[in-house]
Amino acid sequence: MKIVIVEDEIMVARRIKMFCENILGKRIELLEHFFCIEDADDFIYNHNIDLLLLDLNLNSRDGFDLLKNKLASSFSTIVISANTDRAIEAFEYGVLDFVGKPFKQERLHQALNKVDGIAEPTSHRRKYLPVKKYGRIDMIAIEQIAYIQASGHYSELHLVNGATELHDKNLERLLTILPTHFQRVHKSYAIPLSNIKTLLKHGGSRYSLEILTGKTIPLGRTYYIDIKDKLEI
Repeated sequence: MKIVIVEDEIMVARRIKMFCENILGKRIELLEHFFCIEDADDFIYNHNIDLLLLDLNLNSRDGFDLLKNKLASSFSTIVISANTDRAIEAFEYGVLDFVGKPFKQERLHQALNKVDGIAEPTSHRRKYLPVKKYGRIDMIAIEQIAYIQASGHYSELHLVNGATELHDKNLERLLTILPTHFQRVHKSYAIPLSNIKTLLKHGGSRYSLEILTGKTIPLGRTYYIDIKDKLEI
């Protein structure tokens, strides 16, 4: 397991590192510690990791600034913070667990168990998807996404209000971090199941889906049986 700790208090960082080593032992392939968001951001950009252990108060910087920028990445995040009043906000960003300070090894062990998939994943709690544009990050409410369309190495988020946002991750990558009710229905399209209004059959084994906004989305033949079963048609 490749782990990054972001914590500006050296003694707390050492405690987290020691607990991780005690709990995971030889399973640790990499264990890096950074005091600031900028250094952690640079490292994560250039390396694949499995887990981020993140404090929220980092030299007067908000740890969520790092989390927002990495929400579409494939690694898991556990927040370790004394700011327990922000736990609900953290879970809305899709973090795996929120460990309040001070904490014991047993509590961190419980959180790390979730990385192994022992506990129920929290992707269904994610309420926002970050979109980078014009030097800022906008948080798009997932419930506002009508469907997603592949666009080369990017993805187009088509919103229920008719607006379109361009996401810098491809469709396959987005589906790894979106709630499970988002289903791929075509090589170029994914839809939340709750947004499907009608399954339409055409001649020549062709299918499409009418969604609640009135838009018609192609349904690939390889996805037809799976979607039909999930819709209980």
